[in-house]
Amino acid sequence: MTLVLASASPRRAELLRQIGVQFLCLPVDIDETVRVAESARDYVLRLAQEKAQAGFARHGDPSVWSLGSDTTVTLGGEILGKPLDHDDAVAMLHRLSGQHHQVMTAVALVGADGCRSAVVVTDVTFRPLTHDQIEAYCVTGEPMDKAGGYGIQGMGGVFVESIHGSYSSVVGLPLAETAQLLAEAGLAPWHNWPDHRNNSTEARAPKYE
Repeated sequence: MTLVLASASPRRAELLRQIGVQFLCLPVDIDETVRVAESARDYVLRLAQEKAQAGFARHGDPSVWSLGSDTTVTLGGEILGKPLDHDDAVAMLHRLSGQHHQVMTAVALVGADGCRSAVVVTDVTFRPLTHDQIEAYCVTGEPMDKAGGYGIQGMGGVFVESIHGSYSSVVGLPLAETAQLLAEAGLAPWHNWPDHRNNSTEARAPKYE
């Protein structure tokens, strides 16, 4: 295996599989505390790079590439991380109700020759939410492990009125940028895509003169 995903996120793993990437999941544990005066962009980029570097170091094979990613939500410039508890999730979603916010996802690829990275910013608008809707969502438990307290790919998708930018980035991994980083490292996903002609009826049919 030439690629490790330095994450335990099932969403990121599924997105990688979606584009035909083969990888080994290798979760890492890093300090995700925001530094004083650190911008949201710098924050997600630093965490993505630290995750990728930790995955590379943990695996220990210099021929392997390590992919790390991190996502955060910002509202009026303020970073909204993962909810601390049920009440925090409720409060967070009340703040997002009817508002525009940004989702920033950074992806980093680390190998023996260094680090490649990208940051993707997507604008998301929530429709106005009632307290009952927010409570009903929060008791499902879905918000608890997600930046901003919602998952666009899950039940929380009903709260999203519009999105301008990368949907996959909001889910947790910007596919276009990730594929480009992998291609630059010689791991282009499309090299693994199946050739349907090898399984077609035409290819299997006998030929007669």
